[in-house]
Amino acid sequence: MNRVSWDRYFMNIAHEAKRRSTCDRKHVGAVIVRDRMILSTGYNGSIRGMPHCDEVGHMMEGGHCVATIHAEANAILQAARSGVRIGDATLYTTASPCWNCFKLCANAGLTRIVYGEFYRDDRIFRIARRLGLAILSLEQAERAAARPAKRPAKRPAKSARSRRAGSR
Repeated sequence: MNRVSWDRYFMNIAHEAKRRSTCDRKHVGAVIVRDRMILSTGYNGSIRGMPHCDEVGHMMEGGHCVATIHAEANAILQAARSGVRIGDATLYTTASPCWNCFKLCANAGLTRIVYGEFYRDDRIFRIARRLGLAILSLEQAERAAARPAKRPAKRPAKSARSRRAGSR
């Protein structure tokens, strides 16, 4: 049996998280991972204590339901509520982040975003490049992981004279 890649493994967990979504317009799940350990999860749903969209309907503005908190934001918030540091982590999300969630991810210190399907806003890719934040589709992430790692070039050995000069 072939094992799934780590990227697909965590994306599969994000797909499971999206099954908890309470806005039936779009079900999205997110998982934040560092060093192959799950730090936090999230799904899109209503504000804590408020009724769910799939029970009372949607609060629509500009073609979007604004009653829900997106999965990425909920994963970041869950980590904050639990006191879990998410800097230098990877976010796995079933749909690429909207502009607002992308900004949260960048400022939270996430260094990599892997998404399942493209959702709506392509400016995230341009800004991610400027920030050095990797944002990849699951397929791109798996291809990158399958490439052999580049080994750093060996530095020439220092001569005895240069070693002595550098040890002052």
